[in-house]
Amino acid sequence: MDVPFIEQVKIQAQVLVPLLKALRAELGEERANALVRKALGGLYRKVGEELWNARQGNLTEKMAPMMQTFASGDALDYQMLEQTPETYAFNITGCRYAQFYRELGEPELGFLLVCYQDVPMAEGFGPEVEFTRTQTIMQGASHCDFRFKLKQAAEEKQR
Repeated sequence: MDVPFIEQVKIQAQVLVPLLKALRAELGEERANALVRKALGGLYRKVGEELWNARQGNLTEKMAPMMQTFASGDALDYQMLEQTPETYAFNITGCRYAQFYRELGEPELGFLLVCYQDVPMAEGFGPEVEFTRTQTIMQGASHCDFRFKLKQAAEEKQR
């Protein structure tokens, strides 16, 4: 049974949101958030590693199926900006993950539990992949700007 990732996030939120609120009440926001980043970071780093190693090919050939996974269930509207063997760049222009957490009244928790996890997941792709994102819809921006580059290609362009 393939459950779209957006539905998995909604199911997880039923447990994680109350748990995180309780942790914040007990430990304080900063300590609770750090604990969640540490715990989930390791999990998502491993997920990123597994997703990366599941496919052969260049950056675009590896990233495109992952994008489909996270966009499934009509979760994301996006604009593809660049797809090359060394670069995969896109903007998320509509996000049902953000909409869901806004409806819960918890966009800040949505950022911590969903958006923040993009960083350790990208780390799981390995040291040759450079990931940047400067803004998210979850934090109030008009779009999320995802940029992936192979570091070797980025370094050659700088020369």
